[in-house]
Amino acid sequence: MNVELAKPFIKATSDILTMMAMVTPTAGKPFVKKGNVATGDVTGIVGFTGNVSGSVSISFEKNCAVQIVKNMLGDDIQDILQDVKDAVGEITNMVSGQARAGLTEMGYQLQGSTPTVIMGDNHTIAHMTAGPVMAIPFTTEHGNFTIEFSFN
Repeated sequence: MNVELAKPFIKATSDILTMMAMVTPTAGKPFVKKGNVATGDVTGIVGFTGNVSGSVSISFEKNCAVQIVKNMLGDDIQDILQDVKDAVGEITNMVSGQARAGLTEMGYQLQGSTPTVIMGDNHTIAHMTAGPVMAIPFTTEHGNFTIEFSFN
């Protein structure tokens, strides 16, 4: 798997979370993920179609997701579970969109699906591709999250 493909995802994640949630994430070293158990408690996933197919997911630890939602919504949280689910879906959608723009510059033509959000301990992520899954761990002052992506 080409590590250069990670760059648009890292940039998009940093841009979106800094702008939308006033959170400055620090990217760790990308690695090839083994297994399909999520690293976090809440995961947003977007599928891709185009000249390649694949998907991207962002899996947040609970504390990290809650703090991001609080930063995005201020004190206007009505239903924390629903607000976290909605915010993670929206963040995944925005990161996916910006990363796809970066991938277009590398010659990929991709359209994204509507995000799906999965919540719960030890949930699994199905990337629907035969290829390897690249994972990028991130740290924040509020907890950790991981972006995963895979293309056919």
